[in-house]
Amino acid sequence: MKTMNYQSDKDEINMILENRNFEIDDELQKTVKKIVDEVKENGDKALLEFTSRFDKVDLKEFKVKEKELNQAYNLVEDKFFNSLNKAIKNIKSFHEKQKEESWFDSDDGKMTGQVINPIKRVGCYVPGGGAAYPSSALMTVIPAKVAGVEEIVVTTPPDKSGNINPYTLAALKKLGINEIYKLGGAQAIAALAYGTESIKRVLKIVGPGNIFVTIAKKEVYGKVDIDMLAGPSEVMILADENANSEYIAADLLSQAEHDPRAIPVLAATSSKLIENVSLELEKQLATLNREEIARKSLNQNGLIIKVDDIETGIELVNRYAPEHFELVTKDPLSYLGKIKNAGAIFLGENSAEALGDYFAGPNHVLPTGGTAHYASPLTTADFTKKSSIIYYNKKEIEKNADYIAKLARVEGLQGHARSIELRKRGDKDDG
Repeated sequence: MKTMNYQSDKDEINMILENRNFEIDDELQKTVKKIVDEVKENGDKALLEFTSRFDKVDLKEFKVKEKELNQAYNLVEDKFFNSLNKAIKNIKSFHEKQKEESWFDSDDGKMTGQVINPIKRVGCYVPGGGAAYPSSALMTVIPAKVAGVEEIVVTTPPDKSGNINPYTLAALKKLGINEIYKLGGAQAIAALAYGTESIKRVLKIVGPGNIFVTIAKKEVYGKVDIDMLAGPSEVMILADENANSEYIAADLLSQAEHDPRAIPVLAATSSKLIENVSLELEKQLATLNREEIARKSLNQNGLIIKVDDIETGIELVNRYAPEHFELVTKDPLSYLGKIKNAGAIFLGENSAEALGDYFAGPNHVLPTGGTAHYASPLTTADFTKKSSIIYYNKKEIEKNADYIAKLARVEGLQGHARSIELRKRGDKDDG
């Protein structure tokens, strides 16, 4: 990892951190558009061709059968279900606290309010292929269910044998999801957005994926809603001299092993800690099963920054707006109010980023690339829509007609004014 000093390299560090938004290659965008257009035009035929080409498997149908769900459920071990059940409980409990209720405010002859309804049909994308990501199933499906979504559809890419990882299927069965399709990449997003002969279109698409998935979500936005455009995953750790270098290194690697494009960053007040973390990284890398991926991430995107004090580090964090932020100091709670921009905030040495990925309850679908300046994690609100309620009786509209008409006429909208004035007792339109 590249090591820099904030005091002497401030401008360069700020430039690196503030300009990390992932670039979408023009040719790649054209490729994705062709895939989306082909699925839109040719439906299942295009899906079969793309699945054969990209996933290296020839499927006869995409929908996962109940038999496959039951086989997966019986295949996985009890210890997995024990962990899964605890995670589900925590995630459900957290998201239930987010749920908004409809409200009404009435006063004599008028009423205003807001009605909240769930989106009827939602598509959840769960990464897969040769890997297992049941956690992504939990984080997308559970808030949708808590919000009251009637129809939840899951797409996840198959492996080269045409199967879905049993842990992912077992998690989905546990969540009560039975509409699951063996589809991945841009073609899956296109199928969800436009529908095909065998797949009914959805109204919103959520869930993390690779660059093809991200670009495809951008391409179909407007036809359907999406959660966010996610770039490479990232973690930023701010630590003082009390931090455990072994823990810090492990947390940096837990992010680096995701993807060669992942961005692990450490800001530390202690030169000794930086030295120890660097040694620990090499030590732990040697025993990591995804060493090659993690090493590329550290070498290409990793950054260690020496800061003079925690306050300077927090200024840097707020400028950076990381997806995951770990504050590892003697008294982290004392600084919480100063942290303004971060997708998820982990306080103290025992609150590892992986805790949020799997178990604690808050969602792990988070804003990346600095979008935490204005964006939020996936919540139950992402699966609902709001309708405003307005009711005025005759007395109230007559009482306020002149005010409303004046505002309309200032804007030159005579029709608006007339529609109000006609409701005022005894009033004639004055042209």
